[in-house]
Amino acid sequence: MRLRNIAGSREVIADSAFTIKEPEKKKGLFKKEVFGNDNPVHVEIGMGKGRFLMDMAQLHPDINYVGIEKYSSVLLRALQKQEQLLLPNIIFIRMDAEDITEVFAPSEVDRIYLNFSDPWPKDRHAKRRLPSRQFLERYDKILAKEGVVEFKTDNKDLFMFALDEIEPSGWTLDAVTYDLHHDEKMMVGNVMTEYEERFSQAGNPIYKYIISRKGSN
Repeated sequence: MRLRNIAGSREVIADSAFTIKEPEKKKGLFKKEVFGNDNPVHVEIGMGKGRFLMDMAQLHPDINYVGIEKYSSVLLRALQKQEQLLLPNIIFIRMDAEDITEVFAPSEVDRIYLNFSDPWPKDRHAKRRLPSRQFLERYDKILAKEGVVEFKTDNKDLFMFALDEIEPSGWTLDAVTYDLHHDEKMMVGNVMTEYEERFSQAGNPIYKYIISRKGSN
């Protein structure tokens, strides 16, 4: 269960040099102003405590990483790690993913990661699921022409739902596996999250897909 109520966490986040306080003002300026380079921008939505994103940032110093997290007490854990690592190619934003098109300009993002997202199991909450067609529409507005979305989960129901959303949304399924850790091809370069390590050690299969758009911006 995610921690959500650490006293003072919002104040710490607001004062941190590793977070963007008014991200809407950086729309279209992430490469130029936030990172000061022309490297690709990769975004993880629902980054949790940040293990995946920080490991990626260390492995790929030529890529800019933006971590989005809704819950202050979870983001606080990532900030504590970043204060030790001081990675120059990573920045965090505390925000709701529904507002992502207010923060990133068209074609500004090259890749989006969705890792072990909240399944929102009730049917009436389907549009809140990060791989839903409602969110795919948002991703379409900010991804570069060749941009992709990578989605990993241990929740079979959520994964089957996500697969069903692809074609009606005008996206293309580029790669899929129903057991990532036993898929030699798709495991190449795989970086695990905290949840992924825990679930895979428990014997749960990890599902993953990579999708792209049929059209272009």
